[in-house]
Amino acid sequence: MKKNELFEVEITDLNNLGNGVCRIEGKAVFVPRAVDGDILRVKIIKDAKDYAVARIVEVLTPSPHRQESGCAVSNRCGGCVYRHITYAHETELKRNYVRSAFRKAGVKVEVAPTLSGSESGYRNKVQYPVGEGMTVGFYAPRSHDIIPCGDCALQKSIFTPIIATLQTLLGEAGVKPYREEDGSGLVRHLFLRASQSGEVMVTLVTTSRPFPAAGKIAEKLRAAHPRVVSVVRNYNDLRSNVILGDRCETLSGADVLTDTLCGLTFNLSPLSFYQVNHNMAEVLYRKAAELAELRAGDRIADLFCGAGTIGLSVAAMYPDISLIGVEIIPEAVENAKENARLNGIENATFICGDANAAELTGADVIFLDPPRKGCEESLVKEIAAIHPRRVVYISCNPDTLARDVARFAEVGYAPGVVYPVDLFPRTGHVESVVCLKRQIQQ
Repeated sequence: MKKNELFEVEITDLNNLGNGVCRIEGKAVFVPRAVDGDILRVKIIKDAKDYAVARIVEVLTPSPHRQESGCAVSNRCGGCVYRHITYAHETELKRNYVRSAFRKAGVKVEVAPTLSGSESGYRNKVQYPVGEGMTVGFYAPRSHDIIPCGDCALQKSIFTPIIATLQTLLGEAGVKPYREEDGSGLVRHLFLRASQSGEVMVTLVTTSRPFPAAGKIAEKLRAAHPRVVSVVRNYNDLRSNVILGDRCETLSGADVLTDTLCGLTFNLSPLSFYQVNHNMAEVLYRKAAELAELRAGDRIADLFCGAGTIGLSVAAMYPDISLIGVEIIPEAVENAKENARLNGIENATFICGDANAAELTGADVIFLDPPRKGCEESLVKEIAAIHPRRVVYISCNPDTLARDVARFAEVGYAPGVVYPVDLFPRTGHVESVVCLKRQIQQ
């Protein structure tokens, strides 16, 4: 193949990055925004040793799964990689993605159909990078070029006017956006989170440079948008891609945002982990509780517990169990303790520490919800050493989930059915939950 050479191809697969896959002269060729079943005329734009990349010149015969994206920036934004396909097909692709991850890891499992809900307006949190002229939007794929977009179809509609007001207020105050190139400027990201009741917490992620207008901007924003109940400044001086720093200061209103999940009340700080899709998080947590098959008197460990959402929802359903949660972020641990108090749950304890390094005591059932990198192998061995009856593993990364399930299998824990849960419609991400049952009596 040569660069700019044209070919007529049939797309036979679609990966989780939104790239169609075909083969030309035996080589895998990736075609952005193609759909499996498309017949296309494509132009080669990159020919590497083991693969090539092409762009669509003409759709000769569209796939039955193809649809209009309905978004003006989806072809340039790095977010909705599946917006150009039907949602029914997307859920099947995600099921196949999970299947493929386990197949590659050498683990035989049954993968259930993807549990799914609404495909738009589901995000209760947005984190907008800020660029020149107070431009907000999302990064283009494989770059830090901001594609302007203040009204993404995935987010809660209440965010759009708040973002517009913030842009105006920051611009009028002469606030400069942060520049990655030299570390100058002040405002890095605008971070908004909404509750089910429609209340909003706004966090201005800034460097630690003086920001004398911060208080007035916060007050003007809340006056213009009464649903904004909290405006917080987060300090981040790191020269990295990390969005939030570890220090927050409340500028106006409450220190936390209050939300309800699985019938419980939760207080959330900007640093608290909380699922972005409220309704599907409830589906996920109820499935996790079902798989745990808890018994009276069970001792439960909730590792990587965040603000305690999973463990507390289970503890509320089973008041005769005891729960211990472990989380490395101090603010999230304090949120978890407060959330237990808010809901009158007395059978839960939360400690601050690294779940991967926690010295676990006896537990009958363990809930795991680690970050994308999964669990350290040492944690798998430590869990096996205390012989829990079941381990319920929630994961946002099928590849590390499959790897860790293989590790658990080596120490006597067999997986049941894997349930994909679509907490991130139109994107390439999928959550999964599986129960690992102890098979070997120690």
